[in-house]
Amino acid sequence: MAKGEPFILYSDGASRGNPGNGGGGAVLYDGSGAVVATVKRYLGVCTNNEAEYRALMLGLEEALNRRIKNLKIFLDSELLVRQIAGIYRVKNKNLQGLMHEVRKLLSLLDTYTVDHVAREKNRVADSLANEAIDESLRSNG
Repeated sequence: MAKGEPFILYSDGASRGNPGNGGGGAVLYDGSGAVVATVKRYLGVCTNNEAEYRALMLGLEEALNRRIKNLKIFLDSELLVRQIAGIYRVKNKNLQGLMHEVRKLLSLLDTYTVDHVAREKNRVADSLANEAIDESLRSNG
């Protein structure tokens, strides 16, 4: 892989109910498409949009912990992509706080792009988010 070539981050949040049990998942690939890391976390009770934000934060934190500074980010939440781009305003107070955190993490990168991807192309991150929920429900249920 060429030095400085961007890594690729896919993230996805899931909420069973809205609000309901939430999970976040992210997968980080190097420029050649090899998996560098996968992360998942149970998020507690949250809305689907909150789960999407928090899953992105989970992936960004993983990248930054690995000293990765160049990212191509792909999300299947068109709302989140458009809010990050400034096309849509963030009106919800909870999401405003999460957006502040996302922007803080993005500011630590050297370069990044954020693009929408079809849900079918985000299956790994989606599976991780759902696994986090399932694992929490099994251990607490």
